[in-house]
Amino acid sequence: MALLFVPFLFSLLITTSPSAAMDTVTAGRPLAGGDKLVSGNGKFALGFFQMAGGNGSSSTAPKWYLGVWFNTVSKFTPAWVANRENPLADGGASWQLAISGDGNLVISNRANNSMTSWSSQANTTTSNTVAVLLNSGNLVLSDASNTSIIFWESFSHMTDTFLPGAKMGWNKATGFTHGLVSSKNSGDLSPGVYSATPSSDFANPGLFLAWNSSVVYWSTGPWNGDHFSNTPELTARALFTFDFVSNDHEEYFTYRLRNDTMVTRYVLDASGQAKNMIWSSVSEDWVTFYAKPGAQCDVYAVCGAFAVCREDMLPFCNCMKGFSIRSPQDWELGDQTGGCVRNIPLNCGVTDRFYAMSYVRFPANAKNMEAGTADGCKQACLNDCSCTAYSYNGSCNVWSDGLFNVARQYNYNQSSSGGILYLRLAAEDDVSESSKHTRGLIIGVVAVASVLTLSLFTIVIMFVRRNKRNCSSVRHGRIICGTVAFRYKDLQHATKNFSERLGGGSFGSVFKGVLTDSTVIAVKRLDGARQGEKEFRAEVRSIGIIQHINLVRLIGFCCEGSNRLLVYEYMPNGSLDSNLFGSKVASLDWSTRYKIALGVARGLAYMHGNCLDCIIHCDIKPQNILLDASFVPKIADFGMSKLMGRDFSQVLTTVRGTIGYLAPEWVSGMAISSKVDVYSYGMALLEIVFGRRNFRGECTSNATYFPVQVVGKLLQGNVQCLLDQNIQSDINSEEVERACRVACWCIQDDESNRPTMAQVVHILEGILEVDMPPMPKLLQAISGDMDSTRT
Repeated sequence: MALLFVPFLFSLLITTSPSAAMDTVTAGRPLAGGDKLVSGNGKFALGFFQMAGGNGSSSTAPKWYLGVWFNTVSKFTPAWVANRENPLADGGASWQLAISGDGNLVISNRANNSMTSWSSQANTTTSNTVAVLLNSGNLVLSDASNTSIIFWESFSHMTDTFLPGAKMGWNKATGFTHGLVSSKNSGDLSPGVYSATPSSDFANPGLFLAWNSSVVYWSTGPWNGDHFSNTPELTARALFTFDFVSNDHEEYFTYRLRNDTMVTRYVLDASGQAKNMIWSSVSEDWVTFYAKPGAQCDVYAVCGAFAVCREDMLPFCNCMKGFSIRSPQDWELGDQTGGCVRNIPLNCGVTDRFYAMSYVRFPANAKNMEAGTADGCKQACLNDCSCTAYSYNGSCNVWSDGLFNVARQYNYNQSSSGGILYLRLAAEDDVSESSKHTRGLIIGVVAVASVLTLSLFTIVIMFVRRNKRNCSSVRHGRIICGTVAFRYKDLQHATKNFSERLGGGSFGSVFKGVLTDSTVIAVKRLDGARQGEKEFRAEVRSIGIIQHINLVRLIGFCCEGSNRLLVYEYMPNGSLDSNLFGSKVASLDWSTRYKIALGVARGLAYMHGNCLDCIIHCDIKPQNILLDASFVPKIADFGMSKLMGRDFSQVLTTVRGTIGYLAPEWVSGMAISSKVDVYSYGMALLEIVFGRRNFRGECTSNATYFPVQVVGKLLQGNVQCLLDQNIQSDINSEEVERACRVACWCIQDDESNRPTMAQVVHILEGILEVDMPPMPKLLQAISGDMDSTRT
């Protein structure tokens, strides 16, 4: 949200330089409403401000805050707020930040110094104190004659933001904790319902995210000496250095920047997600590096009562049938926790009706009732005036009062954690809805039935024709639209009881096998019921319906009981990753590498532009590119893929993929397009050309992020010095230049600046010319070497 400053303060923000602005408050020099402090490096400022839209639904009075904000970014962003629980009605004319008679920092009335709105409440030992805004953004109150004696600091009283150098933890002697509390919304900085609290358990240190300080919905897991178990992102140290400190006096978590010129923050936002964010000067906005929990709907009660959370929609919260938004203004400002209210009160009797909500995650706090049938469960709910919903799946569960934490599910398995929820509605509400839509429903049913009949007839004809072509090639399998449905025992036999393991990943293992007709196959056995089912459906839905020379061919599948297996054509030369970085590295000469790069580009171009629905792979990397006997590349592993209709340019999805290949817009939580594959391809192309990974977790503090090195050397005209030594004598300089240029265009921060994969194909084929790319600003911030392109 934009900032509503009084005019003279706004002019100060524009014209004041860091060197001219003061960074200190003393007993004789308070900070007036129209002034500000600026840190010595100019990155932070402190003063009075008002947020746009800050009145919210709870009050119509203006809200002025005293706080620290980022001074070098174009989007006003507070980093710390002193008086978030007691905002001022007038921040410009009547109040000031001053040193009180006992040496504390106070917000006092300019006309009456004894009238205070906020105080640091420090145990000062002298009245001769001074407050300084440090380069880190920390506001420190110290002894004026010895500034090493600190009485109070804002880093020990964080609001919703955790800055580099601050400590999130607790003091073992005093029991005082340093945590975060979300703001109510983007316009109201008063405390919200979510908190980030450090654990006080010596044996299992960590950080917990909680709703109303009572329900924990996510934790970092324990510290393993390198990172917290649930935050593997902390191992990616190109941006930050993370530390966990535990001694006799305190226990805390902190982080430092690898590049001090980068602007970053860790924030617990109003929607309950903890986000690590970086400022992008290109998009002039904050880019999310990672967010926890990864799925917005995993935040407890993020949509409030009587609302359903959906990851695939914006807004992600929607009221249940028969309910309306409690506070539309709060929802517009990003706070949906107020939930929804009932349109028509319940009758509290047997006349109430129930609306079936299918495929939802059940609300929290279910109560089990003794009822042997579905009708008995329904009646038990009707007999209780506080009962608002029930479910029956062999056992009866009922819910009273507000329904929280309901989310849409997509695995379509009715289980104890989800299924059909029967929502209680007033009879009048149910009748009014049904009578309103009866005529439209009848017309719709007739129209849909006609379309379905015609479609079924067409499918049957296609099915029969394809079976005639394909059935003869399979002895034990059953053909479904050209894809074989194998029996589990046949795949057991083909793989010799899964004895020859080729490799594996996060979703399962891959085994070599031979069918009865001597066809060599690769069988992927998916692990984990929920995630395995999700990947299984994604692969069959995407790669099972298309064919291309550069896409791995799905021969068939097995779906018996809990077994989920996928059968592919066997790739004798393994993955591109093993050929680039394993023992086979010498086998990939430059000509082969260039053909692989072109083949992968053609496969992606086909997926994005030539299928009925655009298929976004979502995890392009060398591990997911397989090579056949002739080193023809085949894109594989479609378990994370996303189908996108031709009428849509973007789609919402949770963050997936692999660190090092993730596009900036994806990790920021924005809707994605096929350009996320373009970004990943660009990173993979750099690895193909240079024979080294784009990111190494073990890089030293002086190392420059490799993609930035490439752009820098490309701009200098000396990119060949970075080439893989195995192909130095076998290169085509024109192709190397072309590949490097297109790769660097693919990894631009702004997706609109990236080419399409069809354009990439034409560039690599030499049909299109490509200009010299600019340095991606986000990568430049990551590198820690801002001058690499200027030497």
